[in-house]
Amino acid sequence: MRKPVKVVVIGGSAGSFQVISEILSQLKKPYPLPIVLCLHRLKHIKSGFVEALSIKSAVPIQEPLDKSSIKPGIAYLAPANYHMYMELGMFFSLSTEEMIMYSRPSIDITLESVGYVYREKTLGIILTGANKDGAWGLKKIKDYGGYTIVQDPAEAKVPTMPLAALELSQPDEVLRVNQIIAHLNSL
Repeated sequence: MRKPVKVVVIGGSAGSFQVISEILSQLKKPYPLPIVLCLHRLKHIKSGFVEALSIKSAVPIQEPLDKSSIKPGIAYLAPANYHMYMELGMFFSLSTEEMIMYSRPSIDITLESVGYVYREKTLGIILTGANKDGAWGLKKIKDYGGYTIVQDPAEAKVPTMPLAALELSQPDEVLRVNQIIAHLNSL
């Protein structure tokens, strides 16, 4: 029997802003879990992203500071130009280490570290995107016993990221955005 989910972690790149906006706008209130978001974004634009996502979001959105603890009912967005890790004490750690697959934040780093901390209580999701970042992180969540979902590549604006995730591992489900929202609201 599956353990109950304690955290949702979502990665996306090209085309994912609209998908994340749609997901966040349709979550039940209050949402019972923390949501960790790692989206590729322009490193030189430091503000406006949280505000834009917050316009329709059903949950508050924050960019965590280094060593911020994680709490239910909040969506945490990886800050521009920082890798975002989850540490064993259930807090975030930010880093400016080298880019991975031309990206900082790295979706692989965020997904793998959240999966390592929460193990089988992790729900990992990969959305539309233009590179393979996130495929390895999603596989690690699965290796740690977590549950994994990939956005249906036929629906993705840019299917490279979902296809890479499907090629690297066998996710638990391949879903369209409306199905992902229904799944999240069933938790």
